[in-house]
Amino acid sequence: MEIELQEIRNFIAHHVLFDELSSTSIEKLITNTTIRYLRRGQVFPPPDVPDDQFYLLRTGAVELRDATGVLVEKLAEDNSYFAQCVMESLIQLQGVTVEDTLVYLIPCSTIQTLRNEYPDFDNQFSTSVEQRIKDAVIKSQQRGEAQSAMRYRVCDLTDRKPVLIQSSENVINVAKLMSDENVSSALIVDNNKLVGIITDRDLRKRYIAEGLPEFTKVSEIMTQDLITIEDTTMLSEALLLLTRHQIHHLPVMKNFVPVGNLSVSDVIRHLGTNSAFIASDIDKANSVEALMHISTRLPELHLQLTLANTPAKQVGEIFSMITDSITCRLIKLAEVKLGASPVPYVWLAGGSQGRNEQTSYTDQDNALFIDDSMKPADDDYFKALSHFVSDGLNKCGYVYCPGDAMATNPKWRQTESSWKKYFRNWIEIPESKSLMLASIFFDLRPVYGEYSIFESVHIDMLTRAKNNGIFIAYMVANALTHRPPIGFFRNFVLIHDQDHDKTLDVKHRGLVPIVDIGRVYALSEGLNVINTSERLLAACQCGAMSQAMSENLVDALEYIGNLRNQHQTELIRLGRKADNYLDPGRLSGLERGHLKDAFSIIKSMQDALEQRYQSGRMV
Repeated sequence: MEIELQEIRNFIAHHVLFDELSSTSIEKLITNTTIRYLRRGQVFPPPDVPDDQFYLLRTGAVELRDATGVLVEKLAEDNSYFAQCVMESLIQLQGVTVEDTLVYLIPCSTIQTLRNEYPDFDNQFSTSVEQRIKDAVIKSQQRGEAQSAMRYRVCDLTDRKPVLIQSSENVINVAKLMSDENVSSALIVDNNKLVGIITDRDLRKRYIAEGLPEFTKVSEIMTQDLITIEDTTMLSEALLLLTRHQIHHLPVMKNFVPVGNLSVSDVIRHLGTNSAFIASDIDKANSVEALMHISTRLPELHLQLTLANTPAKQVGEIFSMITDSITCRLIKLAEVKLGASPVPYVWLAGGSQGRNEQTSYTDQDNALFIDDSMKPADDDYFKALSHFVSDGLNKCGYVYCPGDAMATNPKWRQTESSWKKYFRNWIEIPESKSLMLASIFFDLRPVYGEYSIFESVHIDMLTRAKNNGIFIAYMVANALTHRPPIGFFRNFVLIHDQDHDKTLDVKHRGLVPIVDIGRVYALSEGLNVINTSERLLAACQCGAMSQAMSENLVDALEYIGNLRNQHQTELIRLGRKADNYLDPGRLSGLERGHLKDAFSIIKSMQDALEQRYQSGRMV
């Protein structure tokens, strides 16, 4: 009897529903637990058992059907059935055991006592799969809010009012005012409207160096066409803008009125020794070797961000920003070595970098769009440029793409017209294999150069893709090749091989399916967004996807991304190489349950995607 009790104790104590309970509560559960053996083909729940029972399957399997005989759910080992303990459960299901089954029975009154005592335990009964994932994401973010500097908003740094002047003001007077106020920039406002900015650099390069007269007006040397930011914007996004656009000041707006002026130095002072300093050091690097040295700090940054519970979306943005910075610096170093380019071009990032979803462990995906004025002889320059940058990225830890999706491949180093032809063929003459290889190029984002070349190709591509039924059908088929690793019984489908035995590939079987779904909706609706979360939200805003499904997928993406970050940083901490192969046995029961919830959401969406495309209905 004692051996039997110990077996029950071990099983219940490690079950996802109960592993957060105290040892005292576990003992109360065990005291009130009875065992029942059911042969294959028996009615479930057994008619001779009181109605107020909670069922926990130890072994075996059960099929549950509705009143019309339609299969609704299957239960297997570890699964529970608690409809009789939940007043809200009005659907009457009829079950039958399809295998010999051993169940543990616990009175609903015992379960209710625990629900009253443990709010998290109660949530397992009173909330849906989708709500559980949302709660898990929120809790993770709340744990890190006080620790992560990136959780601050721009308004937390801009308590000082900006220096405001009119465009008609004399440059000499403005320079004196900036000196008196001890600021490096001033905002130019006419009729309560922001029209420009003037910085120390403008004064040096556009006024002093040009030898302009004393009566020069600010309007003649100010920077116009400003990039601005709202005061409620997260600091991480501000850092992205500053770095991506290679600017040092961001006017801060509130209700269309300038209320601050954020500088790179403001961000660096606030963030301390992490991503802001790394970005600043990259900008100063004058050799590939210097960039290699800086890149060795990225695993430590990954560890810091994860320990601070920084949301996975922000981690992706930060590392993508750093990769952008390294890429831009390599291109500038290449231009110093090779000279100016013979014709305009734009360097593009693809894959996770293109979507702003990188971690410190990644390969490189890139391409080159070149102006149509390019001559055949010009390719020597762009070939040398591509190899310099790609080799530099590889030395910095961004390994060569195993599929050769890089600008070093002449196929992906082409003119604007050639790229338009590529996309036209992919869209209008789709083939499964070619689209699977080319899907990375539907996530391209410009990093350096003449952005207008990319915009021309991108808009043409979106116009052709939108509402193109045959093309989208192929994209849907490709998206459905990446299935979440969860079986019919909600059990994990693990990898079984020599290298990654009994693990889950959370990238290709967890994150990639959501990325694929986001891409399908972006292309089918012609949405000009690249980031997966933003694609899913945009799909909701245009009416292509329901709000519930959009939010559920965003939450699942965030939760799986958080688990991957935790897994990778644990490997980094142990001095091992980061990877995407997660052992679910190392997760807590609650984490395993949430991961199954996330996979279930993906599976439901994939099923709905097939149905939506076939019937044209919104999901």
